[in-house]
Amino acid sequence: MFAVLKTGGKQYKVQSGDILRVEKLAANAGETIQFNDVLMLGGDKVTVGAPFVADAGVQAEVVDQIKGEKTINFVKRRRKHSSKRTKGHRQKLTLVKITDILASGADKSGVAAAVGAGSVSAAALAAIDAQTPAANKGAVKKPSSKAAPKADAKAEAKAEAPKAAPKKAAPKKAAKASSDGDDLSTISGVGPVIVKKLHAEGITTFAQIAAWTDADVEAIEEKLSFKGRVGREEWIKQAVELAKG
Repeated sequence: MFAVLKTGGKQYKVQSGDILRVEKLAANAGETIQFNDVLMLGGDKVTVGAPFVADAGVQAEVVDQIKGEKTINFVKRRRKHSSKRTKGHRQKLTLVKITDILASGADKSGVAAAVGAGSVSAAALAAIDAQTPAANKGAVKKPSSKAAPKADAKAEAKAEAPKAAPKKAAPKKAAKASSDGDDLSTISGVGPVIVKKLHAEGITTFAQIAAWTDADVEAIEEKLSFKGRVGREEWIKQAVELAKG
């Protein structure tokens, strides 16, 4: 009878009496361990696991903790500031002898499971659990269900709250009454700044501009620095047409 077991990320086909070198296990020489990750059992009847065969196991005796052959790692960088590095390594291994292959009953055998040296063994976990206060054993905080009603209450209050009335648009400023004068900016070339200057001189209507004489035009252009603008843009002609309505 043979078995295919998995340990240390590798698979091994073994029979009773075989000696294996596997990745280091957390066990001392002379101890008996059990590999529970059995992928296949062979013999008179072949059993293939999915992925492991249920309740099957392979028992072995730890012979010794050893090291593998030395490997050399050499790195060289061919650059201006070149560097070279040589590093040796010997992998830590465990030498085991297969003693028995169990097709069933492995869960109740009572033999310690084979655990990698980098993992926490079942015995270590049991020791930690024994030192943990009973009040904290298996204590897992569950999310409180009290927060849900508060959230629901807030949602209901928000739904029931009356919607604020839309803000009314501010009323536009009323246009100036016709008694204040004409809109002088209607004249081409007269902007808001010029309108203010004309108002400051008491000129507020089209009729006043239409009645300007050459002397009036010369005086207003000199005073307000228009420099021939009145004649060039024909303010008087435009004012005469606008005054007619």
